[in-house]
Amino acid sequence: MTEIKLYKSKKRAISMMLLCSIFVLGGIWLLQKNSILGWSGIGFFGLAYPLGIYNLLDTKPIIIINEIGIYDRSTSSDFINWELILDAYPINISGQKFICLIIDEKYKPSRKKGKLYKNVAKLNEAIGAQELNIHLGQIQKIDEIKLTQFILQMSKADKNTKTELIKMLPEIS
Repeated sequence: MTEIKLYKSKKRAISMMLLCSIFVLGGIWLLQKNSILGWSGIGFFGLAYPLGIYNLLDTKPIIIINEIGIYDRSTSSDFINWELILDAYPINISGQKFICLIIDEKYKPSRKKGKLYKNVAKLNEAIGAQELNIHLGQIQKIDEIKLTQFILQMSKADKNTKTELIKMLPEIS
């Protein structure tokens, strides 16, 4: 089975650690004047180092696309089948790119969850997103418009066409 795998960007992990290093150095400088504020800055921005190292060493794909559907490691524990996707659209929330998937009401994950999860799903829809959103923020360079168009093509294609579409995937970066 042909699969497309999208991985975390190593460049983003390194840039996050370098950017936070500036604030850690600022916290070290603040230790002389205000130790509480200095240690707070060092502690908060120092958390970028273990997180960055984890992102650098993480070799598992975040998103897998194949003939069955889309698997997003950050969203669900199962594949989202193509037949369930009615529509998709890109959205940008505070500089973070997402692809929102519109699925049939009877297959929404909140149907099996509690009241808190249902309220969070309603909040997502209030800001223009959906219950199932694919987060593209940590992925290497990717064109969310092309990926959205590809998802729409795959959701409307038959089984034989899906195999051909994945083999001839347009460059999405």
